[in-house]
Amino acid sequence: MAMTKIMGAAALALAGMLALPAHAGDLECKMNFRLSGWSVFYQTAEGSGTVHCSNGQTMGVHIRVKGGGLTFGKNQIDNGVGKFSGITSIGEIKGHYADAGVHAGAAKSAGARVMTKGNVSLALSGTGKGWDLGIAFGAFIIE
Repeated sequence: MAMTKIMGAAALALAGMLALPAHAGDLECKMNFRLSGWSVFYQTAEGSGTVHCSNGQTMGVHIRVKGGGLTFGKNQIDNGVGKFSGITSIGEIKGHYADAGVHAGAAKSAGARVMTKGNVSLALSGTGKGWDLGIAFGAFIIE
């Protein structure tokens, strides 16, 4: 029951963020990505993606997730989508985003997360497969 409430609150927060209008001068940028990893107290994942912006710019990116907590599992996201807000240049997407969350999944799963790096926000959603359970804190790194 508590897990359902937490996941519901995260989904509402993500929906609210995606509904916010862009500020004047902000770029609309989206990232399509793949990510796979594992966790046993320490969490790690790697992947790649492509960012496309409304001004026609594109950039290939390498993604890493590093962190820890009370977490166990192995998962893979094949159809991930990220939406950036608060940026004026595609170069601002690179860096370390603060990441914390509760996660649970088995077999095929879907999820959503919102994270920040200063004024830049990144809303992630995706579908994948694997199993995981826990609470983790760490960094979502775009290079």
